[in-house]
Amino acid sequence: MCTALSLNNVTFLTGDGGILSDTCHAPGLPAFSEPVLDLLDALSHAIRTLAEEERYPDLMTFAFWCRRGRLERLKAERQTEGVRLGRGFTFQITPGNVALNFAFSLAAGLLAGNPCAVRLPSADTPQCQLFCRTLDTLLRGEFLNLRPYAVCFRCDHDSPLVAELSSCCAVRVIWGGDETIRLLRRLPIPPRAVELTFADRYSLSVIDSGAWLASDRQAELAEQFFGDAYWSDQLACTAPRAVLWLGDAVEEAQADFWPRVSALAGARYPMAAVTAVRKWERALLLAAEQPGGLRLCGMDNRAVRCEVETLTPELLRRCPGGGFFLEKTGSLDDLLPALGSGCQTVTSFGVVPERWMDFLTRYRPAGIDRVVAFGHASDFSLTWDGYDLIGMMSRLIPMTL
Repeated sequence: MCTALSLNNVTFLTGDGGILSDTCHAPGLPAFSEPVLDLLDALSHAIRTLAEEERYPDLMTFAFWCRRGRLERLKAERQTEGVRLGRGFTFQITPGNVALNFAFSLAAGLLAGNPCAVRLPSADTPQCQLFCRTLDTLLRGEFLNLRPYAVCFRCDHDSPLVAELSSCCAVRVIWGGDETIRLLRRLPIPPRAVELTFADRYSLSVIDSGAWLASDRQAELAEQFFGDAYWSDQLACTAPRAVLWLGDAVEEAQADFWPRVSALAGARYPMAAVTAVRKWERALLLAAEQPGGLRLCGMDNRAVRCEVETLTPELLRRCPGGGFFLEKTGSLDDLLPALGSGCQTVTSFGVVPERWMDFLTRYRPAGIDRVVAFGHASDFSLTWDGYDLIGMMSRLIPMTL
C-alpha cells in the first residue's frame, strides 16, 4: 500500500497531494458506472461550449468521443458479461507525441471503473491546459465525490513518486517508446497487478489504383489521407509512413493522388525548416545505403516519396515524419515483410473487408492491430494495440449459479 508520497517538484493539474493519496486507496467502481458516465458527459458538454478560439480539433474529437449516447452504446455491448468491476488504483504514464493521448487513456481507466493517477508528459499544450482546467472545475463542483478518481500531474521521469505509485497500483499503463517501457519495467508492481504497454509502432496505407481512379470522392479522400498522415507531424503511431499501391493503373493514380496531398500540405501544414532538411537527409541516406533498392519520386518537399523494393520494419521505423513516405507497388502479399509486431494500423481504400479477412486469417501476421478507412487512423477505440482496454483494466465476476 502507498504510504507517504514524495511530492517534491510535482505539479498537479487536477487534484493535489492529499487527493492523490486518496486515489491510491479508493475502491474500484462498476465498469461504465453512472457517476463516471455523468462526469464524462458533463466534460464533453463543457468542452463543446468553450470559446471559439479554444475549440482545438483534437479537443473537440475527445468531446465527441465521450458524449453520453456513445458511451451508453459501449456499455450496452457488455451488459451480458456478468459483474465487471474496476481492478483498483491505476497508474498511467502517457507520451508527449499526441497532445491528448492522456485524456483518452484516463477516460478508458474511468470507464473500466478505476481510480486513476495520470503522469502527463513534460511538454505542455493549450489543449492539455484546457482539458485539465475544465475537468478540475467539474471535480471541484458537482462531481466532488469523484475527485480521487481522476488526478493528473507532472513530475520528473526519475521522481521517486513514479516508483511509489508503481509499487501500489493494481494496473500500470505505459504509453511510450520501447526505451521508456524498458526503464519503467525496472520499477516493480504488485504480484497481481496488470500492466499494459504501448510500445513504438508504425502504420501504413493500402490503395487500390483502379478504385482510386473510379472514385468520385478523390478530393475528400485525399483530405482524409492528409489528416491521417500529417497529424502530429506524422510521428503518431497511427500515421501512415508507407503506401502500398495495388492494381494495374498505379502510375495514373499516383499522378492524381500525390499532387492533391502535396497541395493540402502546402496549404495546411506549417513545415519547419529543420523538418524539410531532415526529410531530404533521410531520403538521401537511405538511397546511399540501398543502391538500386530505393528511388526518389519527384522533388516535392511537402511529400517526400521513396520507392522501395521491399517494405521492411527497419525502413518504416526510420521515417523522420513531416510528410515522408515509402512507396511500393504490388499485392497485399507485399505487406508481409513489414508486418512484424511493430505494425499497428493499416488505412485502406478500395480493398473490400472480405479480402482483408482472407489475408489476415491466411497469414496470421504478428502485426496489424487495426484496419480502418481513410480519415479514421487516429480514432480512439477501447480496443487498442490488440488490447481490450476495459477487459484488461477490470475484472469479470462470472455468475454460474
